[in-house]
Order: sequence, then C-alpha cells, then structure tokens
Amino acid sequence: MRLSVAVVGTGWAGLAAAVRLCEAGHRVTLFEMAAQSGGRARTLAVDGLTLDNGQHILIGAYARTLALMRTVGADPQKLLHRMPLTLRYPDGRGLQSPGGAAISGFVRAVSGCVGWTWSDRVALMMATGGWAARGFRCDPALSVEQLCAGLPPAVRELLIDPLCVAALNTPAHSASAAVLLRVLKDALFGGRGAADLLLPRRPLSDLLPTPAIQWLAARGAGLHHGQRVRHLAAGTGTAWRVDGTAHDAVVLACSAGEAARLVAPLERTWSARAAALHYEPIVTVYLRCAGAALAQPMMALLPTAQAPAQFAFDHGALGGEAGLFAFSISSARAWVDRGLKATAAAVLAQARPLLPNATPLRALAEKRATFRCTPGLDRPPAQIAPGLVAAADYVQGPYPATLEGAVRAGEQAAALLDDFGG
Repeated sequence: MRLSVAVVGTGWAGLAAAVRLCEAGHRVTLFEMAAQSGGRARTLAVDGLTLDNGQHILIGAYARTLALMRTVGADPQKLLHRMPLTLRYPDGRGLQSPGGAAISGFVRAVSGCVGWTWSDRVALMMATGGWAARGFRCDPALSVEQLCAGLPPAVRELLIDPLCVAALNTPAHSASAAVLLRVLKDALFGGRGAADLLLPRRPLSDLLPTPAIQWLAARGAGLHHGQRVRHLAAGTGTAWRVDGTAHDAVVLACSAGEAARLVAPLERTWSARAAALHYEPIVTVYLRCAGAALAQPMMALLPTAQAPAQFAFDHGALGGEAGLFAFSISSARAWVDRGLKATAAAVLAQARPLLPNATPLRALAEKRATFRCTPGLDRPPAQIAPGLVAAADYVQGPYPATLEGAVRAGEQAAALLDDFGG
C-alpha cells in the first residue's frame, strides 16, 4: 500500500527516513522549521563565511550513514578523508593504528602507544579482552568511569576519556558504559576499516543534506522550509492531520522538545519521556593562521580548567581552506556558561603553542547538541501509535547521539511505516 507520509524535521534522521520511504514507493512531504536542512550537522553562512555548526567525526563502522550517502549520490571516498584510528597529542604521546583489520590494528596501536608503560598496555589489552568475552555488554547502570576504574591513569587520560567525550558527548563519570561498549564493539569487530576515522573534506551540508534534498525533489517529494508544524491530530480512521492536512502516516524527526509538544495531547507517557531528556552542548572555535599546519589532520588535546578543547582539526590538510582550524569542545556546558567570548579567548591561548600567529575567527555553540548519554537512560521508543513514529537519535537504540544513530533511527522509522502500510 502506497502511503502519504509527513516527515517533520529534515536533520539526518528525517532525511534518512524520507529517502528510504521514497525508495519503498511512498509519497513524502517534509516540513522543516529552519531555513535549511541538516539539523545539528549542517553548514552555516556566518558573516560571509561558510562554516559548519560543529566539527563531526565519523568512523568506518558507520555503515548505514555511508550507504545512505551513496544512495543519494554523495561519494564517501571523495567527501571523507579516511585515516587509521589516531589519537596523537602535541607532545608526541598517543596511539596510531597502522590500519588494516580492526582488531589487529588496535592491538598494534596499543603496543606502540607513546606515553604508556608496558603495564599500561597489558592492562588495556586485558580489559578489552574481558569486554569482548562478555560480548561488549555490561550492567546498564555502570558509568564509563566505573567500568574503567581499574585501568591506569595514563590509559584513561590518553584514550578512554577522549573516546568517551567524542562518541557520547558526555564526561566519563556520568556517561553510559553500555553505550560506549557498543560503539567499541562495532569499531573493533566491524571488519576491515571499521575503526578508521572519517573526517569531512567538504562542508557538512555536502555530505548528506544537500544531495538528499536534491534526490528527494527529483522523486517528487514535497519540501517546506521555514514551516514549523503547529498541530498534530488523529484524523479519520488511521489517518493523521498535520496542521489540518491529512496524511496516512507521520514521522516525527524533529527535536525531542518539538516532538513532545506535538504528541502531548495524544500520548502523554511518550511525550513525558521525550521531554525528560537532558542535553550537552558542543562549542566549535574557528581560528585562522596563514601558512601553518598541524602534524595530523586531527589532533587530540588534553583539556584543563583553562584549556577547553579536546580536538583540533586542520581544514587545509582535509582539502578545505588552508590556514583554517577548528577546535572542538564537547560536553561544553561550563564553557557555554562562561560565554563564547571567554571560550574563544581560552582556545586561542590553548592553540598558541601549535599556531603561534593564530587569530580568532568565530565561536559557534550548539547548546542542545546531543542528549546526555547517562547510564540506564530511559529513551522513548520509536513507535508512538499506529502510523505515528519518531525518528531521531534520542529514541531507543544502541547508539549515542551520533550521525549513525540518527540515520539508523530514520531508517527504523521508515521500516516501521513500511510494515504499517503493508
């Protein structure tokens, strides 16, 4: 049965749902309250500059995201810079995988990690072996800090903490160990290249939002930018009414707050679960330094109370503007509270040893970048009612609030509605 489906929200989850629904032969209409698509992973025009609202890292295990890019004609090989798992610090410490098979590459990277003793390396190998023996599962109530309490401080500082904040955008003391273990499982056991880092060579909108919108338009999908859905109601029979217009089914791919507002008159329990989520911000500070380059396209940094950034990216090395650098601050609530001016000044001071002549360009804050991925978090289900589903990275699923989590949620929503229509 061919359905008329309204997709509310055109972030990566909404676009994934729309593409898969179109592939299945359904009629799709998209509604987006913003002036452009992409959600929390989009490109902005700021004072004549083209900047991403945040610096995203993909990994080779993001199979659904890469497949979706290929579907809409965005070639990952051209758009993403692939490099083996690398966490190198300016002082030379850190690890670098030689690439190849994920497990053997990880073992070799740990064995050659600069800044660890042999006892540090053995401790991590034994811990990783134990996690693997248990299927990378643990008590859902455990935090990452509790899971890794027995690991040496150097291992936690140079590997666990940066991986945790990069993947979950939540500090280790309050981050879900179960979710981090799932990400590690897919990276280490996802096959050749699964642990590789994939860094955008082009603006985020080129990776999916723009080609997806073009792909959808070519297949007759309707798109309404700058239109906030005000009202959702049950229609006749199994139909739904979106601002008074009837649709057979609805995908809520908007923020948790917007979805909770729309669903509240219809399903109070689901609405309350969505509204109860808490969030972590991400701040990205852009600097310019003509003629400079980092030792790696992406470098890990050790944050302190005065130096906030955890990662630095060299856009020139990634095929972008030479002399443009992005410094990323995850779990950035304390710095958002200090203000973007103070944050940019702190990052500039942090960057001076690497980029002596750097000048500040712009600081961007995504204040609700991801849900706070805590142990035992009660995430709402994708299914709300027959013909009404949620597609967003915050719905129940194994992944944190990542691009892969969003794409998987969108494809899950499309599958639920395909079954509903069948």
